[in-house]
Amino acid sequence: MYAAITGFITGLSLIVAIGSQNAFVLRQGLRRAHVLPVVMICVLSDAILICIGVFASSWIATAMPLALPVMRWGGVVFLTVYGGLALRSAWRGGQHLMPAGGANQSLAAALSTCLMLTWLNPHVYLDTVVLLGAISTEFGSSSGLFAFGAVTGSTVFFFALGFGARLLAPLFAKEMSWRVLDGAICLIMWSIALNLSVSA
Repeated sequence: MYAAITGFITGLSLIVAIGSQNAFVLRQGLRRAHVLPVVMICVLSDAILICIGVFASSWIATAMPLALPVMRWGGVVFLTVYGGLALRSAWRGGQHLMPAGGANQSLAAALSTCLMLTWLNPHVYLDTVVLLGAISTEFGSSSGLFAFGAVTGSTVFFFALGFGARLLAPLFAKEMSWRVLDGAICLIMWSIALNLSVSA
């Protein structure tokens, strides 16, 4: 149980900070737009990456140096564009909470955006694959329980973020709240993109 609890706490602590993926999930939760599919994409993606880190860390050690530059610059481009769209939305205004089921973004568009924010972000690989993979080696034969705990922590977080966002609905009934959120998302996306390009 110690390995599972450590995995839960570690996994939760790595994803709790607001990042590009989390900001997107929060926004979908506020609009009640395709929340369950988006949350499931995040949970399944994290589960895959955590398991790769825990059970295939030796292979990742040789493969990551080749893949990282491509993922890094692809992430820079995508985050820059996405941040620009958020800034445009903040500038134009006019956003408001829509009734459940009334989202103007298609399911395919929401899922593709979520997949890109997840899989084009090198920080995701560094946190879930490299860091969690390294920590799991301390537990030897109990590394599977560590992975289970980390996946459970990720699942709890994304479901709480996606479905708990609706508690903020009264605040986001105001247009200005959406402007502030979109402006914050822009800053988050661009800061991550800048950090990726500087550390290249």
